[in-house]
Amino acid sequence: MPAPVLKLSHITKRFGSLTANDDISLELYAGEVLALLGENGAGKSTLVSILFGHYTADAGHIEAFAKPLPAGDPKAALAAGIGMVHQHFTLADNLSVLDNVMMGSESLWQPFTRRGKARAKLLDVAKRFGLSVDANARVGTLSVGERQRVEILKALYRGARILILDEPTAVLTPQESEALFAVLSQMVAQGLSIIFISHKLGEVLRVSQRVAVLRAGELVAQARASETTQSQLAQWMVGRALNPAQRHPAQNVGEAVCVLDQVSTAPARERLNEASLTLHRGEIVAIAGVSGNGQGALAQLLCGTRPASAGTVTLMGRALPQKPAQLVALGVARIPEDRHEVGVIGDLPLWENAVAERLQSRTFSRFGWVRRRAAYAYAQRVIEAFDVRGAGADAPARSLSGGNMQKLILGRALVHPQRDATATPKLIVAHQPTWGLDIGAVDYVQRQLIAARDAGAAVLLISDDLDEVLTLGDRVAVIHDGQLTPARPALAWSREAIGLAMAGAGKAIGQAMAGAGAGIDENERASA
Repeated sequence: MPAPVLKLSHITKRFGSLTANDDISLELYAGEVLALLGENGAGKSTLVSILFGHYTADAGHIEAFAKPLPAGDPKAALAAGIGMVHQHFTLADNLSVLDNVMMGSESLWQPFTRRGKARAKLLDVAKRFGLSVDANARVGTLSVGERQRVEILKALYRGARILILDEPTAVLTPQESEALFAVLSQMVAQGLSIIFISHKLGEVLRVSQRVAVLRAGELVAQARASETTQSQLAQWMVGRALNPAQRHPAQNVGEAVCVLDQVSTAPARERLNEASLTLHRGEIVAIAGVSGNGQGALAQLLCGTRPASAGTVTLMGRALPQKPAQLVALGVARIPEDRHEVGVIGDLPLWENAVAERLQSRTFSRFGWVRRRAAYAYAQRVIEAFDVRGAGADAPARSLSGGNMQKLILGRALVHPQRDATATPKLIVAHQPTWGLDIGAVDYVQRQLIAARDAGAAVLLISDDLDEVLTLGDRVAVIHDGQLTPARPALAWSREAIGLAMAGAGKAIGQAMAGAGAGIDENERASA
């Protein structure tokens, strides 16, 4: 076999009593895509951070192109030809593509910038790897897929021969994902090597030649992608057999719970623009779209933290209250997009977070005083019912892993405050409920949402994950620039049609839909 372009030997990293990486050895070869998999907390981020020089390993060493790689030195990693494209882009929206690519590549002591030379080099790299780009375009005007190209070009411009891609398709439309896969094939054909980090196992098997799986800080499996399956990968990741949630259509769809009629919100970073939608008891309506197109405004509207500037919103036939506490009392449960920023208060204990949204209820407060015993008992019920692991009711919420933090939020939304009550929320607003979770936690959250639907809740699922949208959604609508398409049965949508709608190609949707119009739900026909 040829010599590896990257060799990690016996890498170990500890944080206090926690061993994040335990004696890991890996090799990467020229023209190869190596997928790096593992649950949250498995050690992927730590290993990549060591490779890129952000952390220093406690033991072991790394070689790049047969030369030792200095530890803890990002500049040395860049000089050795290692580049990284993070899931969250690090671009300046107010600067041009060329400015973003050049940023940090020239010496501060250089008397003048060589923009002409830089432009020629950028266009040459773009042409060589099939990454078409307008060097003069302001980054803030680009689509998500185009911004990702700029991030990749930044790495290639600096001479990267090994590229680390962290969740590269997390916010892309299907068409943008296909374009990325074509680019990766071209890069690999020209000898570049890629470490591909993703939770989407179908994509992993499609683009990678080999797969390495971490679990609890250890390298538990390596295999050729052609010789394994998604179920096998999932079992290696979680340590047990896992049967992902399957499509189970709603059986008992009931009356309308919430109705939006031509609703707009005031102009802001995200807004709604004459959106209409009907949510019924006993069904999941999934909203697909590229992040930032109004999903946040929709979730905030239904949770009472953002008013409508036009149109009407009704809940159980009455005008939607404007106060979040009133909505909670009426049976509206929320799973917010950012569990760290708005889902929990990290420094408060679990028991306080468990009752935070119901403090005005007489169950948990009286005359302005918190009924601590009742709150503590409720938190224990949530912890037990939703298997929240890693901390007791007195521990701060920030001590939980992402998956267990999401379980706490789910339990708070779905467990009734009275011990003997079995009431199900009337409406659940689930905004990115599985974002950033590993495959085991994703499966758990998805099954809980299906169970809540079957118990009679109306569920609004807002997700960037198209597989999740098509698996859980009984009906699917697409949001673009604040506008919603009609919510059609999930099986009436093709992936191509959803991708076109996500990109705003409204006129092309009807041509791509198989039998477009025939699949429109009767409840949405008026708004269609």
